[in-house]
Amino acid sequence: MQETTIAILGAGAWGTALANLAAANGHKVKLWSRHGTETLEAVLQDVHIVLSAISMKGVRDVALQVQSCPLSPETIFVTATKGLEPQTTATPTQIWQAAFPNHPVVVLSGPNLSAEIQKSLPAATVVASNITTAAEKVQLIFSAPRFRVYTNPDPLGVELGGTLKNVMAIAAGVCDGLQLGTNAKAALVTRGLTEMVRIGNFLGAKTETFYGLSGLGDLLATCNSPLSRNYQVGYQMAIGQTLTNILANLPGTAEGVNTCQVLMQLAKQQNIYMPITEQVYRLLQGEVTPQQALDELMLRDIKPEFHFNLKISDDGNI
Repeated sequence: MQETTIAILGAGAWGTALANLAAANGHKVKLWSRHGTETLEAVLQDVHIVLSAISMKGVRDVALQVQSCPLSPETIFVTATKGLEPQTTATPTQIWQAAFPNHPVVVLSGPNLSAEIQKSLPAATVVASNITTAAEKVQLIFSAPRFRVYTNPDPLGVELGGTLKNVMAIAAGVCDGLQLGTNAKAALVTRGLTEMVRIGNFLGAKTETFYGLSGLGDLLATCNSPLSRNYQVGYQMAIGQTLTNILANLPGTAEGVNTCQVLMQLAKQQNIYMPITEQVYRLLQGEVTPQQALDELMLRDIKPEFHFNLKISDDGNI
């Protein structure tokens, strides 16, 4: 593949890991930080791809800044941010696409703990876009012997998988911090996935996407690793730390804290059933202790695991 010039916005652990992958494949990489000295316009000069790996709170502001920079009409935008905007509930892709309606936007998401990728440990991810050729180009740029990249035609589902699992990772951290055991953790993660699908379907994502790398895969990674910042929030709250102290000492942003608040706004407006998200929200707000949140989840009304909608044809087949 010919050399591509890539601007990566966000020089944190995730942005740096992606920069290293692209550079190792022979591409020219420009890394930009809001706290650096190089201007955004200088970094964006003559680039083919703009990849955003900044935290959710900075996405709209940076997108507006990029709008004022001269870009080729062929430029592809890639978003690797996981979160929802509080004021609008918009995803990062929706913000970038609104700012650049005539450009392809690709989502990159998966079970990608940046510390492991930096060590060249094997990993896989998903790139998704409504424009297949754009996703395939990004796939080639980041694919490596130890970083396998898949494509997917459901960008919203891929993006929401990476976003919604952060709330479940907080709950998983609480589970481990309270030493509730493997059975409890397995039940939590499974029911967490069901909740993710329910929310995702409501927002327009495809069910099957949540059973792939960007949904179940990312959920398993972040619910089982101390490297996950969201997991650390839940774990440390369960052993008695305050949320304020945890966030002050966390390296980077735990997007699940903000995402949980946005989801509860959505749940109340649209009457979506989110029992795990609700208890995580109440815990983060200081309304319940970790043990009380657990009791609330365990003491809910008994119900079927699934509601099967089976259609039987005239010949008796399902």
